[in-house]
Amino acid sequence: MWVSATLSALDRLRAREAAESARELFLLATQMYFFYLVVNRAGVCTSNNSKTDINCPPSPPLGAHSEPGRPVGRFPAGRWSQRPSRRENPSSSGTQSACWRMTGSNEFKLNQPPEDGISSVKFSPNTSQFLLVSSWDTSVRLYDVPANSMRLKYQHTGAVLDCAFYDPTHAWSGGLDHQLKMHDLNTDQENLVGTHDAPIRCVEYCPEVNVMVTGSWDQTVKLWDPRTPCNAGTFSQPEKVYTLSVSGDRLIVGTAGRRVLVWDLRNMGYVQQRRESSLKYQTRCIRAFPNKQGYVLSSIEGRVAVEYLDPSPEVQKKKYAFKCHRLKENNIEQIYPVNAISFHNIHNTFATGGSDGFVNIWDPFNKKRLCQFHRYPTSIASLAFSNDGTTLAIASSYMYEMDDTEHPEDGIFIRQVTDAETKPKSPCT
Repeated sequence: MWVSATLSALDRLRAREAAESARELFLLATQMYFFYLVVNRAGVCTSNNSKTDINCPPSPPLGAHSEPGRPVGRFPAGRWSQRPSRRENPSSSGTQSACWRMTGSNEFKLNQPPEDGISSVKFSPNTSQFLLVSSWDTSVRLYDVPANSMRLKYQHTGAVLDCAFYDPTHAWSGGLDHQLKMHDLNTDQENLVGTHDAPIRCVEYCPEVNVMVTGSWDQTVKLWDPRTPCNAGTFSQPEKVYTLSVSGDRLIVGTAGRRVLVWDLRNMGYVQQRRESSLKYQTRCIRAFPNKQGYVLSSIEGRVAVEYLDPSPEVQKKKYAFKCHRLKENNIEQIYPVNAISFHNIHNTFATGGSDGFVNIWDPFNKKRLCQFHRYPTSIASLAFSNDGTTLAIASSYMYEMDDTEHPEDGIFIRQVTDAETKPKSPCT
């Protein structure tokens, strides 16, 4: 039974159990794949359209800092309380960036983090000062980043799976209680805008059409007029909605069954494009290029695909996929889900975060990895670049890949990034 609007003490206990069951179901596929996605072959990047490997620097071995007592083969790294030490630069090769393992004063951890898993982090649309964070602890929090303080917190009656800014003073959020809320961040007043028939997995805002978009496990996408606010339409999807992204006036939806649908938000009467993911396993995240030409899709099997929206054969030849978030230990390659993607709005490069605890920055045009940061305490659950591209919010949060076991505390890291880490390099000759 899902949580309801009014809860007795017993109802709250039952709701908590239901939320945990939903969490287990949501991550079941990931747990199953960890048992057999262990292979004895190396390689980081491959292309769908070329026999030549993409020249991406490989992930270095873990031999210098293996965690004592951690079984080799299928267990995700970073789950134990002992945190691995910083690694040395694995190579002096010219293909590897000088920022491979940058750490130090350019990064700090936010105070007063959520008390349970972090589901989403989003920067304010016009400043890097404010960060919105949703969590499985049923809260949505607003942080003042430079002051390193929590400015505001409001609650749902169940775990919150996503949140988004409508404008600098209004936040929208949804989750396991099926409810879509709008909260005024100035007055601390909230409004129940509407509901879905199942948990709300995704919440996004499209400024071009001035509409809020929600995707749900009830196999629908709903549009909401933020001015009223009210429902502006309900549109059936073939499966449960796992992820979605807005690209100009187009909406890209990723569902169960590896399906991808492209909609025109100005005319939702029909689906513009129906696609199947080029990756073999469950879709985890989709994010659109800021230049509106395509999108990046990640899966639970340590792969990322770069896709283009123009259906012409000439443009479709440009698409490719590559391996990432894989760690080699004792000649065994461990494969991790790629949980999060965030684009740099100026350079059109993007960051990925995986259950291996690493964040990588990629140049999709030259098919290069620009940078890899130090290892974070546990899985990367969400990423967000600020609108001006100067700041990256990193949610390090255990995603229950190995069930309810001891793990490092969840945290949000704020990193100041530079052009050296995020700007595309000149093509190699």
